[in-house]
Amino acid sequence: MKRFVTGSLVAITLVLIAEFARGVDPTTTINLWPGKPPGETKALPPEAETTKPTDQKIAGKPVSRIGNVSIPTLAVYKPKKELDTGAAAIVCPGGGHYILAYDLEGTEVAAWLNSIGVTGIVLKYRVPAREPEKRYRAAVQDGQRAVSLVRSKAKEWGLDGKRIGMLGFSAGGETAARTALTPERTYDAVDDADKLSSRPDFVVLVYPGGLLDKDGKKLRDDVKVTRAAPPMFLAHAGDDKVNPENSVQLFLALKRVGVQADLHVYASGGHGFGLRPTDKPCTHWPKRCEEWMASRGLLLKP
Repeated sequence: MKRFVTGSLVAITLVLIAEFARGVDPTTTINLWPGKPPGETKALPPEAETTKPTDQKIAGKPVSRIGNVSIPTLAVYKPKKELDTGAAAIVCPGGGHYILAYDLEGTEVAAWLNSIGVTGIVLKYRVPAREPEKRYRAAVQDGQRAVSLVRSKAKEWGLDGKRIGMLGFSAGGETAARTALTPERTYDAVDDADKLSSRPDFVVLVYPGGLLDKDGKKLRDDVKVTRAAPPMFLAHAGDDKVNPENSVQLFLALKRVGVQADLHVYASGGHGFGLRPTDKPCTHWPKRCEEWMASRGLLLKP
């Protein structure tokens, strides 16, 4: 009975968070770059909501799918003052580097982060991919810039500059992982913000893709894991069409170099479930993540 009640309360809480996320406005929204982002050479059609009535719903609800992002932004969602820990996570929605699942893996996630005292900062990174061979390049540039820019705003936004993390889903998980694992900035510095570290202090990856080689048995050669990597939390469903070995192999690589990581592979759940609760255990990963964050001291109030 206790187990059922606890699970029900978690489900109810997540439903409330999801509903809240649809109606709340960010504390502030800023452009990521002071001018044109690096490498932009041609104009795209206007940014637009691309969701169609026939598109798949998640947990019975539609998903906001934003396409043609040319002007990346950061939308900052602050928790209530009495909950605020000073920690922050830059949220990278998924979408296959085609679109961004902006509510499912963005604003709803920011609302959950707010509920545990963490500032959620939703990164609207560039889509669709600019380069066929390196689909992640523009997204990672935006990810690196986001980390440095948030660090530069830490005092203004009431954040702890040593607890700036990233939380990414699917292609956004690849973006967050590569941002964390890439030691050098992948663009020329544009202002003083870029003098600050572009690596996050912790990373949460939910069904990340794009990290495996063509055989799907090991990490790509350009995904280099060293002792300098931040601690990570990884969650994946075993029946995901995006190979769960993306998470498994990254976990093993982190373990080999002595970087602390938590890995949760659930038997079923498929892909793209976000944090909308269903009868699948995989949709309760946020509770496990909260426990992990607490164990690392990320949720301590200043």
